[in-house]
Amino acid sequence: MIRFILNVLWLIFGSGIVLALVYGLAALICFALIVTIPFGIAALRLANYSLWPFGRTLVTRPTSGVASDIGNVIWAIVAGWWLALTHVVQGVAQCLTIIGIPFGIANFKLVPAAFWPLGRQIVEIPDSQPQWHTPRVSPA
Repeated sequence: MIRFILNVLWLIFGSGIVLALVYGLAALICFALIVTIPFGIAALRLANYSLWPFGRTLVTRPTSGVASDIGNVIWAIVAGWWLALTHVVQGVAQCLTIIGIPFGIANFKLVPAAFWPLGRQIVEIPDSQPQWHTPRVSPA
């Protein structure tokens, strides 16, 4: 129940809707350019994750290969570094108030996703695990 409340507050006050719309717009631009469709899929994943961050985390897909790493290097050079920097600055600004600390932590969770998004997947965090625990995904 706490995660649901935090996610709803994130949507309204923590800029969740704005982030999702911006990442969605970036995805549409990437889809229109055709060559950048993998980056559009990553942007949609970021939009989905930024819309509802509490209770979920990003893990590395065990099936991701060298193409994901090459794409991540290109992403980091073109867009990843300034997206990650934006999330860090926004997270620090939100952590200046006690009420904004959970939203700042959510922005810090988005930093690695914004910097290196390809070859990752969004997974639910079980209620029995603490929020900061990163689950391992085994190859299936």
